Amino acid sequence: MSMSEFHEVRLPLALAFGAQGGPERRTEVVALASGGEVRNAVWAGSRRHWELGGAVTKIEQLHELTMFFEARRGRLHGFRFRDLVDDRSGRPDADVTPTDQVLGLGDGTQTVFALTKQYGDTARRIYKPVGGTVRVAINGEEQSGVVVSTTRGEVRFSEAPETGAVITAGFLFDVPVRFDSDQLATSIEAFGAGRAGQVPIVELLEV
Repeated sequence: MSMSEFHEVRLPLALAFGAQGGPERRTEVVALASGGEVRNAVWAGSRRHWELGGAVTKIEQLHELTMFFEARRGRLHGFRFRDLVDDRSGRPDADVTPTDQVLGLGDGTQTVFALTKQYGDTARRIYKPVGGTVRVAINGEEQSGVVVSTTRGEVRFSEAPETGAVITAGFLFDVPVRFDSDQLATSIEAFGAGRAGQVPIVELLEV
């Protein structure tokens, strides 16, 4: 019996165009006798879901999707997904800069910093940066020789930044996901054309 693992391979971008979805939050809403309501956040953060089926219409794409689905063994293995709406440390229309996101402050001993992206007062952990795109700065000065883990979303300095130093970074990133169904349904509707049924994928919050 195979155990689950994460495959460091990205879903082909041609299969991602047209995908529908985005972040989901879980909020509990309790109606009061007064007519008011109380709202409580059940989840600390959000979890993203997408539906790929409507994006796949050509026979070549259906074949590529089938090959990819089989290689992941349905829901068993995770993979990378490029969310074309939110795939970088800054705005989608802006180039990556080494000061896009604050990772933390130096304390004179810490050498490893996790990549994160801030959404207002909510921080999102970034686990799957795209290789060759991560730029890091200390107090606004871009650094060279920083070791980047593209599988864990961490940067490592050879020497710990001094106390109070502001560590920042910019990057492109993928989302770790898995298929959310063990069945892939496809159909041929015309010569060279067809469609896929529901093909849900869901974000993995721990990898």
